[in-house]
Amino acid sequence: MSKWTEQLPEAARDYIAGRRVDEVECIVSDIAGVARGKAMPASKFAKQTSFFLPNSIFLQTITGEWADNPSGAFTEPDMILVPDFSTATAAPWTADVTLQVIHDAQDQAGNPVPTAPRNVLRRIVELYNAEGWQPVVAPEMEFFLTARNLDPNMPIMPPMGRSGRRAAGKQAYSMSAVDEYGKVIDDIYDFAEAQGFEIDGILQEGGAGQVEINLAHGDPVRLADEIFFFKRLIREAALRHDCFATFMAKPIEGEPGSAMHIHHSVVDMKSGKNIFSDKKGKETDAFLHFIAGMQNHLPGAVALLAPYVNSYRRYVPDFAAPINLEWGRDNRTTGLRVPISGPEARRLENRLAGMDCNPYLGLAASLACGYLGLKEGRMPLPECTGDAYNSETDLPYNLGDALDLLEEDAALREVLGPEFCLVYDAVKRNEYKEFLQVISPWEREHLLLNV
Repeated sequence: MSKWTEQLPEAARDYIAGRRVDEVECIVSDIAGVARGKAMPASKFAKQTSFFLPNSIFLQTITGEWADNPSGAFTEPDMILVPDFSTATAAPWTADVTLQVIHDAQDQAGNPVPTAPRNVLRRIVELYNAEGWQPVVAPEMEFFLTARNLDPNMPIMPPMGRSGRRAAGKQAYSMSAVDEYGKVIDDIYDFAEAQGFEIDGILQEGGAGQVEINLAHGDPVRLADEIFFFKRLIREAALRHDCFATFMAKPIEGEPGSAMHIHHSVVDMKSGKNIFSDKKGKETDAFLHFIAGMQNHLPGAVALLAPYVNSYRRYVPDFAAPINLEWGRDNRTTGLRVPISGPEARRLENRLAGMDCNPYLGLAASLACGYLGLKEGRMPLPECTGDAYNSETDLPYNLGDALDLLEEDAALREVLGPEFCLVYDAVKRNEYKEFLQVISPWEREHLLLNV
């Protein structure tokens, strides 16, 4: 074994055992969460310690356009990308033996590039660590399996199941519904095992062809890496069976949207104890401060949790999506839910994030709100014990308003990094401007001859 393969995680070593590695994909997440980078022969990868990419990849919009650089001229200096071998994992759907390796983005002086999403999340984790805290998260991933859609002008349709009928909605937790596309689920399990990922559970959600995958709790950066990998893994599994997998927040009209619920707890690094519970197992002030931070700063963070115009189609009353900043115990109508648990597992679930968010930025934004709450020491609003869908909210209902709220939250911008926030704003306002130039079928149907 060469020196670089000795640094690989066990699952990656098992995958290549007795075989020659053909290719290594050197990747980094852009603002949207798209994998950017280079693929190279493994023999070449073994001879170099880093490679270069222009920092302009963080100015690219989801449509492939380029936002103006808010910090100056568009000179596109090179970044240095350094492999993080702890992230190395198989690409088991490829014909050849291929590994994927996430790289850290550094400037030419060796400093973390502040606009790289993985660095933004790491920055937040380091702020917690500086206080003696270790944040712990457990994400839930919702997505839709759909029929192939080759014409963007046509509506998205549910996939055809093994029964020969299209997947039906309103079948939450149905095992029969999951069995309809069981071959896709089987490949998801197989790919995840080959990549060394632990799935906590898979279930049918309320939408037609909508699936939820739960991941075990752990370190935020590691779990963001896994979600980054999982999105590609799931898409590849779907393509093997003549369907698409989509992480759009609201892909099908009349169906619920897809969320990325995030469970949060915080551990004292010295004692190893959950700071949300005291010695008697009761809720601590720190727990309430964390909730207050969410209530006070989530309006500004929504721009990262709901990053596209489509994201706000998920925020519809009575459609299984919280559109409020209320908190409550075991209350799924609240945006902030305290699940049933023992004292050691006391946690807060943020139910606002959409599955379309960049996992690094979604976790970073949510953790940043909780961190600010712990630092500010304020108390939350009274607990909601009824139907929070009827509550008023300070949440934005479109991307433009969300970006305005992020711009107004100086404390949140400072925690996330001012330079990153400028770039994020530039990219998202560019996307929003592009969308506003598109005329929708609804406008043509109802306005063309009636106004």
